[in-house]
Amino acid sequence: MYGVRSAEQRELAAAVRKLLQERSSEAAVRATMDTTEGYDRELATLMADQMGLHGIAIPEEYGGAGFGFVELSVILEEMGRALLCGPFFSSVVLFAAALLESGDDDACTTWLPRIAAGRLVGTVAFAEDAEGSHEQSIQLAARRDGEHYLLSGRKRHVLDGVLAEAIVVAARLPEGVGLFVVDTALGLRRTAVPTLDRTRRQATLDFEDTPARLLAGPEQGWAVLRRVLDRAAVALACEQAGGAERVLEMAVDYAKTRHQFDRPIGSFQAIKHKCADMLVAVESARSAARCAAEAVAANDLDLELLAGLAKTVCSDAFSLCARDNIQIHGGIGFTWEHPAHLYYKRAKSGEAHFGTPRHHRERMALRAEALPV
Repeated sequence: MYGVRSAEQRELAAAVRKLLQERSSEAAVRATMDTTEGYDRELATLMADQMGLHGIAIPEEYGGAGFGFVELSVILEEMGRALLCGPFFSSVVLFAAALLESGDDDACTTWLPRIAAGRLVGTVAFAEDAEGSHEQSIQLAARRDGEHYLLSGRKRHVLDGVLAEAIVVAARLPEGVGLFVVDTALGLRRTAVPTLDRTRRQATLDFEDTPARLLAGPEQGWAVLRRVLDRAAVALACEQAGGAERVLEMAVDYAKTRHQFDRPIGSFQAIKHKCADMLVAVESARSAARCAAEAVAANDLDLELLAGLAKTVCSDAFSLCARDNIQIHGGIGFTWEHPAHLYYKRAKSGEAHFGTPRHHRERMALRAEALPV
């Protein structure tokens, strides 16, 4: 049954939650997001070395634990609850998935053991000036130079682009879109950009005849990228479900303890209705995210549809819960000192990553139109 966790998965969730409660508390998140790198290297090493989180969905032949996407989704839900700062998502969900989806054994052998060991930061660069994530939006140019390729152009909104030591880049060849691996030591210009959500770093990357290695040619490049982005949408949906659950808990706890007119505010009908609506949103988000995670693990043919559904439901749910959490907290909910705004900023910025709810609704509508009457 979708969404029902095994005893081992529940134990994994409990272990990750305990670690993040100790090492990714509100105070730790605030301190980390103000650092230059934007993440705690010591915590990253602990997650990789002692808990094996970075390699949980990487096959054993590449140094990982050989589990699947469902186990990874368990971890992501807990990271969403804790607003974890750092390149786990970009390295494990994006970069590692792109290598595995490409089927390039040499590239996997070169990079994945370092990802699994937590010794490498990787990411995927695909977004450009054009809106949307359709094939024609990829315009960064690639040209052959002997046995290698050179890339020229600009990528925007690259998660952890300043930190990344290796980047999978979508670029256009004369025959179509290909995927390339770039070792950032070979040279490119990287510019950190200000973001609404300071717990998740982004960058603009400028390529000027930057050397690259072909990962997936134009006959399969776009298809591989599309699968990676669908997986990423599901992964982010799992994070959002965890974040929504956490802000619901914050709101309910406050409604129980804050008193007005000699009564807890949770006894007022308006507050009850908000909390009830939040609960419905959280349960819907959890169901959609876990169903889509099962679809990724099973290579479901309807993954595109389920990924869009999960990302839409979870984006809407997290934004609603984060907003109503601020409302229930009243004046204190609007202050910098309270954590409510951190979750609201994560929720709103997450809506834009890997397709907005509107984008996914349009994709689902086009699929529905194509169905036979």
